[in-house]
Amino acid sequence: MARVLVTEEIADSGLQELRNAGHEVDIQLGLSPTELLEVVPGAHALIIRSATQVDAPTLEAAKDLIVVGRAGIGLDNVDVAKATELGVMVVNAPVSNILSAAEQTMALLLAQARNIPQAHSALKNGKWERSKWEGVELHGKTLGVIGLGKIGALVAQRAMAFGMRIVAYDPYISEQRARHMGIELMDLDSLLAQSDFITIHLPKNKETTNLLNAESLLKTKQGVRIINVARGGIVNEADLAAAIASGHVQGAALDVFEKEPTTESPLFELPSVVVVPHLGASTAEAQDKAGVTIAEQVQLALAGDFVPFAVNVAAGEVSNVVRPFMGLAEVLGRFIGGLLDGKPADLDVTYQGELAGSGTKILTLCALKGLLVATGHDGVSFVNAPQLAADHNLTYGETAIVDSPEYVNLITVRSGEHAVSGTLMTIGTRLETRIVSVDGHSVEIPPAASMLVVHNDDRPGMIGMVGLALGEAKISIVSMAVGPDPKTKTALMVLSTNTPTPGEVVDKLRNTDGIQDIHLITLR
Repeated sequence: MARVLVTEEIADSGLQELRNAGHEVDIQLGLSPTELLEVVPGAHALIIRSATQVDAPTLEAAKDLIVVGRAGIGLDNVDVAKATELGVMVVNAPVSNILSAAEQTMALLLAQARNIPQAHSALKNGKWERSKWEGVELHGKTLGVIGLGKIGALVAQRAMAFGMRIVAYDPYISEQRARHMGIELMDLDSLLAQSDFITIHLPKNKETTNLLNAESLLKTKQGVRIINVARGGIVNEADLAAAIASGHVQGAALDVFEKEPTTESPLFELPSVVVVPHLGASTAEAQDKAGVTIAEQVQLALAGDFVPFAVNVAAGEVSNVVRPFMGLAEVLGRFIGGLLDGKPADLDVTYQGELAGSGTKILTLCALKGLLVATGHDGVSFVNAPQLAADHNLTYGETAIVDSPEYVNLITVRSGEHAVSGTLMTIGTRLETRIVSVDGHSVEIPPAASMLVVHNDDRPGMIGMVGLALGEAKISIVSMAVGPDPKTKTALMVLSTNTPTPGEVVDKLRNTDGIQDIHLITLR
């Protein structure tokens, strides 16, 4: 059972999933930074939203922490670099609120175009001001979308229904994809100059902070209106207020602010500005989806499984073709780590067959993780395996070969002077793992918790000698495969045993005439 510390309001549907899985859900809301430092030790998972600051001191205090789950998209309140250094997985719920955020953008776009909040407020205060709050139509206007990710694309799609021309700036989107969406891709300066409305859908980082400032706002079209439902600080609020006061920018609608919560901003005094207190994800549907999604991600992380929305795991998306091979890849990494006798070396993973070119980064990461675990590294995870490899000057990479003459799919892991290959075989209705080659010798054996690899002279009596030595030590052989090599007159035995073979038995066999080498393999 793991302790899951929850410091902000999360939909109970998600928390109940964690309870049902047997975890202790410890809800402590409204903690100060000092209080958080006091309660986070002993927590295996920390679930937050946007208010809790998970900085370096917090992460260092959380000695047992496995995962930080952010029920939402943005991660500017989490020190991801420090978490990665400490091997703590950081996960979020990137698609839970995209529909709500897109709809909020459209709501603010319409509110800004038609001055709805101002007219509403005036009428409730006893003023009938039809001419004062005259608006503009969206039809025929140009909407500039800065950031054409999931939310930006949804906004563009909805704005097209209003008859708007859509232009976009996003250096990570291909022109072909933009054209397929019916959107004209252009550089930022061109977008600023042509847009009647500008909407922002970017993460906040060093490159995007103050993206719209005094200088860039001067490049905008006269009378432009700006919408921000992304992150506060991407638009410089003081510069935007000055541009509106000068008449160059007609108005703005903001859901987010540089400092939150806040009740003070130079924008609040301007009648052409619409503001709301960060309501982009504040729908019942988004809250429920975020809670359930983050609970699922945290459960996977606590179980040691791959987490699809882990932001600090260098693996990318995992396809249905690749996912079944993750366990095999880690087994191969552990197996070759045993052949290396605790001395890790550079790693290369070759994929043959349907796997080749199917997005195998996660499999290479699994193999690297297995190698590091088998060579004596504690606390290895999907998060810190690349950094641990770098710390030990180990390189790792992958090769794809479409042809696979003998197997539909084959994974071969090479490190040092050793190589081991494996595949998945369909046995009846089951998909089973098989080791099929070790150091160039063809074998076929299912991996087991305790195994021995014996390289010996190919002569009569060698199998019996190994079996006798194990029998005298009261160790049962569960399965065995032998791969002879007529060219070198050597053979390779791969055995699985019911219990680990003691070191003294391994040493005795190693010193026996005809045994060239022997390795103890542990795949627990």
